[in-house]
Amino acid sequence: MTQTSVTSNERRIDENILVVPRKNFFLDEPFNGFFACNDFGAYQDVVQEHKQFLPRSEMEQNPSYKQIIPYLVFTYDKKLFLMQRAGTAGEQRLKNKYTLGIGGHVRESDIAGKTIFDWAVREFQEEIEYDGSLSIQPLGLINDDSNAVGQVHVGFVFLLKGDSPNIAIRSELKEGSLVSLEECAGFVENMETWSQLAFAYVQTQGL
Repeated sequence: MTQTSVTSNERRIDENILVVPRKNFFLDEPFNGFFACNDFGAYQDVVQEHKQFLPRSEMEQNPSYKQIIPYLVFTYDKKLFLMQRAGTAGEQRLKNKYTLGIGGHVRESDIAGKTIFDWAVREFQEEIEYDGSLSIQPLGLINDDSNAVGQVHVGFVFLLKGDSPNIAIRSELKEGSLVSLEECAGFVENMETWSQLAFAYVQTQGL
């Protein structure tokens, strides 16, 4: 009998992840793009009421569900932490893209008795090595139905303000550095769509 090995990426793609039926997620008419929101309370309630945990391999192809993604933008001293995804990234449609977003899928074990702020901090600690303190604030939501990736995800965007530049990557991101708003603008064309939307908003608000 032939045995086949299962890679970490394959195990991850089959894990059960947090989703909400599209029809239940939007409080009013569905928006497209970046929706500024400084209080996630109402959306947190929607997630708690309608949450399901379904196989990621199925959800990636099913736009009738929205995968809930905490999406964290880190800033220090008026600079943004800009990263590039590896060619081996779990989401192949985003490989080698530049990103401002630290975050990922939520598993059932991640949310027991916790808020979306707790999920966001967990994501940060999973993916990033950081020596310093953080403040966290909600910026808004991202829904982008213009492409296949966006159709099955919705992002809760947070701004993390650090007091230390000692930050580095661990995870599928291959490199990252702190850059000014002006420098970051030069990477926009090669950013994943969510980062383009988040950056456009941050530009208007400043740091």
